[in-house]
Amino acid sequence: MLKGKAWKFGDDISTDHIAPGRYFHLRSNLPELAKHVLEDADTKFASSMSPGDFVVGGRNFGLGSSREHAPTIIKLAGVSAVLAKSFARIFFRNSINVGLPVLICDTDKISAGDELEVDLERGVIRDVTNGQELTFKPLPSSMIKILNDGGLVAHIQKHGDFKLD
Repeated sequence: MLKGKAWKFGDDISTDHIAPGRYFHLRSNLPELAKHVLEDADTKFASSMSPGDFVVGGRNFGLGSSREHAPTIIKLAGVSAVLAKSFARIFFRNSINVGLPVLICDTDKISAGDELEVDLERGVIRDVTNGQELTFKPLPSSMIKILNDGGLVAHIQKHGDFKLD
């Protein structure tokens, strides 16, 4: 069970919003780059969020470049999952590869600051603040295994091969 506060963002949050270009020189120091995550979408996010909090977006979250920096620094910042109505395909795949849960759901009923509980296996989001329960299509067991192992590379290192059974 994942628990944390919702940080609400709108539609079309790009990888440039997530990893601002002016910090491109930090791409070889991802923990330092993570200190600036989503700075161009919300200047207070990186300095105010707490480990375990959730990024809640609208449609087309993560559009833009195919760099893995964006989901990696979201994870390094301590975000437990990203919830959005839809994701750019490459961002979705990169997120799973680095071990960041990304969940497709209707985020309209989640407000900024709401306390959430997310059950990845059951596909349930409980909004503790407003008492509502939202659902999402549970992630396939293969993705859960990759996430539990910390990402695709860690999964392969742990199992010695790409085994999902």
